[in-house]
Amino acid sequence: MRVALLTKEWSPQIYGGAGVHVDYLVPALAAHIAVDVHAFGESFPDARAHRTPEFLVGANTTLETLGVNLDMVNVISQSQVDLVHSHTWYTNFAGQCAAFLLDIPLVITAHSLEPLRPWKQEQLGGGYRVSSWVEQSAYENASAVIAVSARMKADVLDCYPNVESEKVHVIHNGINTDIYRPDPSFEAVNKYGINAQKPYSLFIGRITRQKGLAHLLQAAKSFEPEIQIVLCTSAPDTPEIAAEVHEHVSELKHMRGNENVFWIQEQVPRSELIALLTHASVFTCPSIYEPQGIVNLEAMACETAVVASDVGGIPEVVLDGETGVLVHYDQFDPKSFEVNFANAVNQVVADSELAKRLGAAGRQRVIKDFGWDSIAASTIDVYGSVIR
Repeated sequence: MRVALLTKEWSPQIYGGAGVHVDYLVPALAAHIAVDVHAFGESFPDARAHRTPEFLVGANTTLETLGVNLDMVNVISQSQVDLVHSHTWYTNFAGQCAAFLLDIPLVITAHSLEPLRPWKQEQLGGGYRVSSWVEQSAYENASAVIAVSARMKADVLDCYPNVESEKVHVIHNGINTDIYRPDPSFEAVNKYGINAQKPYSLFIGRITRQKGLAHLLQAAKSFEPEIQIVLCTSAPDTPEIAAEVHEHVSELKHMRGNENVFWIQEQVPRSELIALLTHASVFTCPSIYEPQGIVNLEAMACETAVVASDVGGIPEVVLDGETGVLVHYDQFDPKSFEVNFANAVNQVVADSELAKRLGAAGRQRVIKDFGWDSIAASTIDVYGSVIR
């Protein structure tokens, strides 16, 4: 079996959960089948790179994306593959066209859904309607859809009622617990100026509405004074969102002091992220939309207690009171969410035995239920079910 796997992100240009997923899935698949990776970029040693056509450089981001997709289709259509597997709307157009041209199955992994991310219109303008059309068409014509959580499957069927339920398979995101494991070194903590003698909360994520960073920054105003706040962020959706976060962080620093708020804006190497996760008193995930949330698995694998919103697939990963604390998110009452989130963080940080118990249970859970070998095997089973 030979599969063309399509992704926007590929190492070392990975910034989101879908990219992390693909980065680990591919080698697990390649141990059993042939995988040709096609990704956005200039060049890769281990994947076929596809760049924006020159005549579309500087166009609306959606048009640039479609141009890259057509280049993918052209290359794939000249190869011998049994199936095409696309990840996110960024490659769904290429996946659908290649499947049509070659008369082969299309499998889509659902990492997120455009109808549930209306804030993307701030980033894409009218291109958001194009991305939504691309996604809907691909899902309705796919031979199979892999949802990264049971909640995501429900969302797929709700957003796209023409998709048959039996075509949607739940296969959770995974984590490599040999890589993500507690790191006793304080080198990274010291590098970023964090006081290792004081507790700190940690956030890791993109600057986008989806990740709920604005809510976290409001909640952090009510964190106990001794709690340091560490933010590792990247890839703002728009300059406007970046400016909003700058304003919120400035307010927080003014209130709590510069020495208690650390905003790390550059891409942090994975080894340092693991160390920061290990020594955090609590990992915070205030997302307002999250199909599953790999970053919670990463924190749990490092034996760190998690405080997270209860949206999407997060409750399938973070078990309330067992591996972390879930806080109910109500889009119509964000202030209550922020108050309750702050209370949960304060509770976990104040009770070191609770934090230790949650963290230890979290690692045991990811070891047991979220290994990449089993995820790859389940994915290959889906491939086999649709190949003619």
